[in-house]
Amino acid sequence: MKKLLLIAVAIIGFSTANAQELGVRFGESYGNNVAVDAVFKLGKFSRVHADVNFGHGVGLDALWDFAYRPLTADVPNLNWYAGVGPSFHFGDSWFGFGVSGEAGLEYRFDFPMAIGLDYRPTFWIVEDTDFDWGGFGLNLRYCF
Repeated sequence: MKKLLLIAVAIIGFSTANAQELGVRFGESYGNNVAVDAVFKLGKFSRVHADVNFGHGVGLDALWDFAYRPLTADVPNLNWYAGVGPSFHFGDSWFGFGVSGEAGLEYRFDFPMAIGLDYRPTFWIVEDTDFDWGGFGLNLRYCF
């Protein structure tokens, strides 16, 4: 478990070095309830949404949000997004690899803060083949 924690700290340190947004995600994720949440912009309408969550082991998600658009022209700070990417879970007695989907809404304030709500189901491929309907998460991030 100590090795996993060291790996997670190294990944967080590396991943947050270039993050444009950094914060926390609250919500059910592999039995964990809290995650370090980061966003890396790839363009105007594309980004990588990455999480490292803790609790019953360590989980890693790196989701490519290929759709990141304003919901309506009347409220330009309210965006919707959809994406997909790999998910990993390292526990004491379990290793998991799967593919997660993501759909959500996000509001970017006029000051450097963003708040979002997302839904994340996962199809686990390794160690057990299973579909986890996932759950909702609340994201609070500081925008650099």
